[in-house]
Amino acid sequence: MKTVFRTTASDERSASAARLSPDFDLTDAQKHLVDRIVGFCETHTHDQQAVLVLEGDAGTGKSLVLNTAFSRIQEQARSRDGIYPLQETNNILLVNHPEMIKLYRNIAVNIPNLRKKDYERPTSFINNLHKSSGHADIVFIDEAHLLLTRSDPYNHFRQSNQLEEILRLARVVVMVFDPRQTLKFKGYWDKAHLRALLQDIPTETIRLTDQFRVQAHPDVMRWIRAFCDGQLLTLPAKQEYDFQIYDDAARMYEDIRECDHRCGLSRILATYDFPYTLNGNDHFVQTGDFRLRWDRNQPSHPLPWAERPDSIDEVGSVYTVQGFDLNYAGIILGPSVSYDRTTDRITLDPALYEDSAAFTGRGNLVDTDTAKRHVMANALFVILTRARKGLFLYAHDEALRARLHVLWNNRA
Repeated sequence: MKTVFRTTASDERSASAARLSPDFDLTDAQKHLVDRIVGFCETHTHDQQAVLVLEGDAGTGKSLVLNTAFSRIQEQARSRDGIYPLQETNNILLVNHPEMIKLYRNIAVNIPNLRKKDYERPTSFINNLHKSSGHADIVFIDEAHLLLTRSDPYNHFRQSNQLEEILRLARVVVMVFDPRQTLKFKGYWDKAHLRALLQDIPTETIRLTDQFRVQAHPDVMRWIRAFCDGQLLTLPAKQEYDFQIYDDAARMYEDIRECDHRCGLSRILATYDFPYTLNGNDHFVQTGDFRLRWDRNQPSHPLPWAERPDSIDEVGSVYTVQGFDLNYAGIILGPSVSYDRTTDRITLDPALYEDSAAFTGRGNLVDTDTAKRHVMANALFVILTRARKGLFLYAHDEALRARLHVLWNNRA
């Protein structure tokens, strides 16, 4: 995988918003891809149906390319010159992630051809168009792997599959899809599931491979992928990317605070292995001498969790950071992530995973135990791939902590 190191925002503290802005400088390859997406929409705008799928690992710039292309689409749609093929088209960008919606809408304020109303949650979009018997011309979907694959009355979705409903309501769909970021049974996706749904629709797939977030040599991403798959490799070689193993979570937190003071966007994250209930009370992540509250649910706050100054005093979960860039991330691997000395492998124990909501709504899943571990591995991959400049790790499990310590001492 080619690694591209690029920083165009002078203020590192605004990097989270800057990386999604249509004003962000693109590489030549990204510019070509934006042209290709816009061309796809222009070509198929009068067809009955067409789908373009963008695939790629976390950090390959999928959301930036998507939002830049969407801005170009909306510029045509709102033009009064009468010369654009997409003029007066009805288009929207959907994302099933409340923190990402905040970020997109905040960015739209400063882009002339975008409006806050251009960004919506899938359930609201589906329900509103069903109610009005409306239809959309072009629908962009970020994080399509978060779309629901079964009914969820609690969240006001009563059909069987959100993507299926969107396809009924749109002429052209452009979607970002990464099955390695599926986090719940009620939105359980894999490539086979997607292919089955799109088999009768003209579909084009583009895979992004350049790494823009993790500013490291390829051995870092290779180590992370292997770890999430249960394999322990030799630690990445010393390099500018700051990869560290800790025996003390409290010390790791001190170092993360120093990183945040120096360059901003540095936070503590944890696997979902510590009790958390949405009851208005504070809940804490505690391991060794470390004790810090989980992220507070503040849906009305204008800033996403990662950009709030007070979140340096909280522990983020996979749900508050998915889709976001951090500069440094200190990761607490909780009790569900342990080590098997016999096989020298990482093990994931669903019985110790506190995100019980992730495993509700099993639908037609046959091997639920394997699916649970798949969801847990995906959540682990998401939080391990947030950091641009450095990744710090601490393991709650004593055996895993000792094994990582050996790898650290043997590091080249």
